[in-house]
Amino acid sequence: LYQNLFREQEALVSAYDPDRNCDFILCIPIADRPEHLRGCLESILQLCHLYAYGGKNRGSFSKVSVIIVEDSKERENVKRDIELAEAYTQQGLQVHHYGLQEQYELMLRVPADVRQAVSSIIGDPSAEDFYHKGQAVARNLGYLKMLQIASDRERTLFYFVDSDQQFRVNRTTPDGDEYVYGLNYFYYINRLFKTHDIDMLTGKLVCDPPVSPSVMAANFLDDVIAFFQQLSHHAPHQVCQFHPQQRAMPGEAAYHDMAHLFGFEQQAESYDYSCPLRHVHDHVACLQSFAKRINYFFFGEHLTRKSYFHYQGPFTDLSPARTIYPGNYITNFEGLKYIIPFGKLRLRMSGPTAGRLIQSEVHSRFASANLPMLHARSLSGYGALDGDFEDEYRPGVESSMDTIDLSDEFERQFFGDLMLFTVDRLAQSGVAIEECTQRNLAEAFAQVESELLELYDDKHRRVRQKCRQLSEIVNDEASWWNRVETVSASIAQVKQFIDNIQHNFGEQSKACQRIHSKSHRQQRVAEMQKALSDYRHDRNAWDRMLDSFRDSSEPARHH
Repeated sequence: LYQNLFREQEALVSAYDPDRNCDFILCIPIADRPEHLRGCLESILQLCHLYAYGGKNRGSFSKVSVIIVEDSKERENVKRDIELAEAYTQQGLQVHHYGLQEQYELMLRVPADVRQAVSSIIGDPSAEDFYHKGQAVARNLGYLKMLQIASDRERTLFYFVDSDQQFRVNRTTPDGDEYVYGLNYFYYINRLFKTHDIDMLTGKLVCDPPVSPSVMAANFLDDVIAFFQQLSHHAPHQVCQFHPQQRAMPGEAAYHDMAHLFGFEQQAESYDYSCPLRHVHDHVACLQSFAKRINYFFFGEHLTRKSYFHYQGPFTDLSPARTIYPGNYITNFEGLKYIIPFGKLRLRMSGPTAGRLIQSEVHSRFASANLPMLHARSLSGYGALDGDFEDEYRPGVESSMDTIDLSDEFERQFFGDLMLFTVDRLAQSGVAIEECTQRNLAEAFAQVESELLELYDDKHRRVRQKCRQLSEIVNDEASWWNRVETVSASIAQVKQFIDNIQHNFGEQSKACQRIHSKSHRQQRVAEMQKALSDYRHDRNAWDRMLDSFRDSSEPARHH
């Protein structure tokens, strides 16, 4: 009924007030994740069908277009991305594949002196391999293409989305989780920009956590231990008892081992596993399903602490923002100047860091709305598609044989945290970044670095202790799972998970050695300190580039 009413309204708007709706251009960076991309494009198409925002013209949705910003290394994946663009264009969604060569050529249209000044933001065509540039650089290159195809820049909204997200939300029911097209994103965002003085809008993510597994291991181990402890009290062939009608729902940031750093208190010692199997089954089947998914943790899925959509009042309500969710933010033309900086550093937590900088500059014109997107990190489609995403590319995660290595992502997380909380501390001091001296920056970094190292060391000690506890439970010969032959393969998968935790969080792990290397920290801090010192220069150069590109580029709608 909700969707029907919107379709009826859109038919009337298209007939009598077609200028009421802004155009949307969606930007999706993609790096060797064709199945993620397919899920994302399918959700956009379904959203257009179900809510009919802007109506159709000559068989295509007239107010919504998509740019796929290619950043893949593998030619086969590039080919699949092109095929997806063509397939969804044929279904009525205007999709442009923005390939590596086209990115290169579009960069060269920017005057050489201006291009050099923004090389930290969009890369350097003389030095780049031009793939796996990172989501920030790829997204920033997407700005150029969005400007090129915008037919009316003053009446266009620029929507930035990640490929592992969908225009759906999740809710929990007695029969399990459901993933629904419950929000008319385009309609509400259009209204928000028309009725409020905002330049940038962001929304959160629901379902899989938007953080690295390197900062979720301690609480996940708590939940895995609790699962096996509960499982030990049930018979193997008893009807599965992991389908609670009422269960504690994880709150804000419950998945984060150091949630207190963001102002959130610990909510529970552990959360129960909710078995997703719908048919009648026993605990053998439940364990098999659990074990099959447990190693997806290293690719970003949290089996026990997903976040859920909660209605909080009208979708036209705004709240102040201080974090950009890089996979869910929208700007008008003026807001394109507020980029996510420091892309060349390849740090995690770039959204919160950029948000602090932007909020200090634009204040109430940077806002948040309760329009979250579904974050489908490791399992595909959530009911729409088959298969899984285990083999798709994730920066910082390397998989070989039975070992999954998080060293690079671990390091990017630690130094991303260091950058974020240093910027946060400087912002709280009331001193603008551009006014900080080298001494101010060095002192702030040194103080935060010392505190973070202590926190990380404490967390890793807890991870190792919990890992030993889980290993003892799993290897207990008296437990039924070590006496039922049909689950031997499942227990092997759990033991692989334990081995990978030890590999990544052990005292001699490559990840721990990296962040404890004084020389490596000095090098990284020097890079971050220079990036902050150059921030205002880079922003000014970006503004000049936008002006230069705007003046030299004739906007034309993509066909």
